[in-house]
Amino acid sequence: MTCMAQQLWSDFVTSINAVEVNTVSSIFKLCLSFVLGSIVGLERKRKGQSAGIRTFALIAMGATLAMIISIYVPQLYFGLKNGDPGRIAAQVVTGIGFLGAGAIIQMKGSVKGLTTAAGIWMVATIGLAVGVGLYTISILATVLILVILMPLERFEHRIGMGSDSRIIRVKVGCVVENIEAYRTLFAKHKVHLSSVYVEHNYAEEVTHINFVVLMKEHTDNVALFADIRTLNPTKSISLGNHVNL
Repeated sequence: MTCMAQQLWSDFVTSINAVEVNTVSSIFKLCLSFVLGSIVGLERKRKGQSAGIRTFALIAMGATLAMIISIYVPQLYFGLKNGDPGRIAAQVVTGIGFLGAGAIIQMKGSVKGLTTAAGIWMVATIGLAVGVGLYTISILATVLILVILMPLERFEHRIGMGSDSRIIRVKVGCVVENIEAYRTLFAKHKVHLSSVYVEHNYAEEVTHINFVVLMKEHTDNVALFADIRTLNPTKSISLGNHVNL
């Protein structure tokens, strides 16, 4: 029984590593790409992204199947030494850009979804790698993706690395002619003031100020707004991604 099991295992390993496309290797490749794609998709879904387990699994499996077909067609009709096995697979790299673009949501100056789009592109290439039989490389690439998306993200948050561009819109019930107090206040809260857009309404004695700032994720917006309110008779304060003029 042991010898039979060893023989079956040996035949299985030989089949999945064969250069020629066969049923056993194709099934194994699709299953492996399903698992690897699902792992990455699970992490993205954990972050609340619309592209989750099903999306990433389908992308990985689709890329793997395209690679299998790309190898099989020249093998079947031209022989292993003729034809171009990369022609069909090459279209995956081009076509996946449309899915990546769909994952990027542009919101009037703020772009979201770049990491997910990059993940989609990477999962597609992992699927191609699985399809061509680079199993170890595919698994290692998946592990590295998880390292990038999880431990490195926590490290960035821990050291306060990276800032987001935001617009703080303030409506003041008087004509504001000096904003130095606001500059001092932003510096106190470690918020970098990039530029200022001011609109005066002398008839109603109202000033609309748009502060373009760079803010850390851990910035206490509530405390910041409370301090801004004390500088002038403030009617409203809001945080957004584009300037209101």
